[in-house]
Amino acid sequence: MRSLARFAEMKRHGEKIAMLTAYDAPQARAQQQAEIDVILVGDSVGVNILGYASEREVTLADMAHHTRAVRRGAPDTFIIADLPFATYDSPEQAVASAKFLQQAGADAVKFEGAHPELVQVLATSGIPVCGHLGFEPQRCEKRVHGKTFEEASRIFEDAKALDESGVFMLVLELVPAELAAAVSRAIKAPTIGIGAGASTDGQVLVFPDVLGYGDRNFRHNRRYAEVGAAMREASAAYLLDVRARDFPTMANCSSMPSEALAQFEAEILERQS
Repeated sequence: MRSLARFAEMKRHGEKIAMLTAYDAPQARAQQQAEIDVILVGDSVGVNILGYASEREVTLADMAHHTRAVRRGAPDTFIIADLPFATYDSPEQAVASAKFLQQAGADAVKFEGAHPELVQVLATSGIPVCGHLGFEPQRCEKRVHGKTFEEASRIFEDAKALDESGVFMLVLELVPAELAAAVSRAIKAPTIGIGAGASTDGQVLVFPDVLGYGDRNFRHNRRYAEVGAAMREASAAYLLDVRARDFPTMANCSSMPSEALAQFEAEILERQS
């Protein structure tokens, strides 16, 4: 169901919102089949899929490409796409970037930081906005944000300002559970936590982390599969089968009909000998 009103209703009824990142059609298809509430095409695609050193390298073209792929895989799921670094430095740029991602299939966009003025401009242009506070991968050091009174107060006030400006949802990343709970109670928009405790209105995780693509795990994550190990094992087994001539067998290919083969051997192959 692709409706903004649904998320507000879920918050009112205390129903948790489940969000995952997705970067291609197969991932999105699996999530839609599982009835995930929201798919986030995150700029985390840079470090998780594209091999970039950081999210700051992700381009608007990258985001549009992966948003199109996700939309093809999940035509009926609500999709949020990240505005990448340096694509929303002015209201005009933010609107142009957001419209580009809308055309690629996004229902809404997300950007990092406390910029209520951008939320208002985007909303006026008919573009729903999800906010993002706490750890901001495009700009901040990766650590828990909000452990001091000063940081917690700033995040709390920034959340209220974004809420008043019209965000329909707010991601809280790597903030103390107590702060996330206070923000969730104080604002109308549903909050989505990642490393922010269980009191937010929903949760988001990075799909490759959930699937166990790499050896490294994170405190805020829960691995629900070990796909990385399975990919390595499958690659190694394939290599051994090819080297040992155990793959392919005739079960993996086709044969010519006997009459066609006889004619081919007589008229083509014999000429070559």
